[in-house]
Amino acid sequence: MAFAQGGRGYDRAITVFSPDGKLFQVQYAQEAVKRGYTALGAKTKSGVILAAERRTTSELVEDGSVEKIFKIDRHIGAAASGLIADARVLIDRARVEAQVNRLRYDELISVESLAKAIGDIKQMYTQHGGVRPFGTRFLIGGVGERGPHLFETDPSGVVAAYKAHAIGGGAEEATEVLEKDYREDMNTEELVNLALKALNKVIDGDLEAKKVEMAKAEAEKQEFIKLSPEEISEAIENWKPESSEE
Repeated sequence: MAFAQGGRGYDRAITVFSPDGKLFQVQYAQEAVKRGYTALGAKTKSGVILAAERRTTSELVEDGSVEKIFKIDRHIGAAASGLIADARVLIDRARVEAQVNRLRYDELISVESLAKAIGDIKQMYTQHGGVRPFGTRFLIGGVGERGPHLFETDPSGVVAAYKAHAIGGGAEEATEVLEKDYREDMNTEELVNLALKALNKVIDGDLEAKKVEMAKAEAEKQEFIKLSPEEISEAIENWKPESSEE
């Protein structure tokens, strides 16, 4: 392969290993995620929450027309960071996987099974020429018979389970908050407060409802629900007295 002579060409359209064992296309996709906006999730026995930083490029953009958190099925959803166009394609595949599972087994798909299915699709796109890896990272959260779960899938196809995790450009700062304040006995209201505290570290200016997307799935209700702007605004107001005391 002439283009690969002298160590050159390994970062071009075809995905091949470089002499030192790297897949540059995958690494570039991971860099795309790092340039994306922050998203995070956390779970306890009470439920799971997903939250994401939202920015609008223009005041003329309709509210809610660009999503960072997606509902996949009644009990499960995902937060994305990186190339949101790539995320939409994978979310559509995830919704199909969830519906196929219902038809085939007459039951809701488990969070773990769905995360692994998306991870398999991402991994497949690292193997073939003529395609590129998906430049998006997911936090997939939901509830099931075995309780709440939170999984991450990265552009290479790796799938990992977390108690709490952050992705995107502000992941390092948000993770510091999660590592410091996360407790396994938190209820969903406390998880919401934790998410707001973490996002407050990375969002420019004041924390406002228009800058945040949030969703939750409580273990008792077994339903994934996206919070409305009014509910987010109320959650921020309830959290602010706590933050002012610190």
